[in-house]
Amino acid sequence: MRFSPVLLRSGFFLLACCLQAQQSQSSALAAHGYQKFSEALVRSEVHESLKNAGDFTVFAPSDAAFQKLDANLQLLDPRNLRKLKSLISYHIIAGEFTASRILQALCRGEGVVVFTTIQGDELIATMEGVDIVLMDCSGNKSRIVMADATTENLVLHEIDRVFLPGPPIP
Repeated sequence: MRFSPVLLRSGFFLLACCLQAQQSQSSALAAHGYQKFSEALVRSEVHESLKNAGDFTVFAPSDAAFQKLDANLQLLDPRNLRKLKSLISYHIIAGEFTASRILQALCRGEGVVVFTTIQGDELIATMEGVDIVLMDCSGNKSRIVMADATTENLVLHEIDRVFLPGPPIP
């Protein structure tokens, strides 16, 4: 059996996240390389919705993924709160979906799984080689590069691109 490097690396990340379980979700995210996503989660106030509302899966873009975004978007500007909330909500789905559960769903779904985000739009999961790839409604693709970190009621998968609701990202 061949294991994806993504799944093998996740063991170390999972251990680090479990040690942070006593921290708030946003603090734990920030502590593990998701400073920009964590800041956006808090500013958008989406973190309040996640606290006691059940289990969620978060496809969290790394800080490097956020750096690829156009600086003109000014997502953290207080005037763009609605846009920021939509963007962050577009990276979260209800339910606990570990990489294993996503792979099982891909097998049952003939290689395709459609997730509805809490924002309301869909993400489509497929496989490319040994990687789980997510595609947004505009056709933008992102790979899960680290999987299965958990904090409180969240399963966290690191992705290499920020999804923006709306038109395709250049």
